[in-house]
Amino acid sequence: MKEKTVTEAIAYRRSVRVFKHDKEIDSEKVKDCIKNATLSATSSNMQLWEFYHITNSEVLKKMTKACLGQNAVKTAKQLVVVVVRKDLWRKRRVSNIEFLKQLFGNKPVEQYTKREKFAINYYQKLIPTIYFDFLGILGWLKYIIFWCLGLFKPIYRQVRQSDMRIVAHKSAGLAAQNFMIGMAAINYDTCPMEGSDTILIKKILDLPIGAEINMVIGCGVRDEKGIYAPQFRIPFEEVYFEI
Repeated sequence: MKEKTVTEAIAYRRSVRVFKHDKEIDSEKVKDCIKNATLSATSSNMQLWEFYHITNSEVLKKMTKACLGQNAVKTAKQLVVVVVRKDLWRKRRVSNIEFLKQLFGNKPVEQYTKREKFAINYYQKLIPTIYFDFLGILGWLKYIIFWCLGLFKPIYRQVRQSDMRIVAHKSAGLAAQNFMIGMAAINYDTCPMEGSDTILIKKILDLPIGAEINMVIGCGVRDEKGIYAPQFRIPFEEVYFEI
């Protein structure tokens, strides 16, 4: 079966709750779709995500329990767990700075153009200002300062710890959608799930305290009964506004 176009893949993708037990999927193809996920848009190119591709049968059984026995996990041939790593912002910041310096030819700072200086300063100064916090206290202080500055000019206001968690999860969600559309394009099916014991999943995957589970995605080939109902969407006219 030929690979689908983007529009075809989007239309084909459904949240499949039951996968065929006799249809295996190629783990390398799934891995390629995860690679496509990493090409997703991401806030400030920070890439605060990790993807855990589960193919081991014993781990799959443990994940079924952690995901509350959902059929989309119980019948899945493989799983992909999308993990948010906001705690890695310092490491990702350094990676971006090193990339930019190499891109600029590893030349002395005094030779940087105005645009190049802005790019470097963005990661050296602005990113720490936004991401660094201490028990949420600094976040509220920054929020008040930025709110006051916002009285006089437009300014970025999402500077609290909770705001940055949302930013990181949004980026991870975009990556997850890339993955699912990629899977649909090669006629594989997925089911994104939030219903799970995230503490138990972190224990299964041996994740650090700072890691957060964004979603678990079941992977396989849809069973005839795997889609529970026809697709329902609010009328486009209710959600589309041209200004």
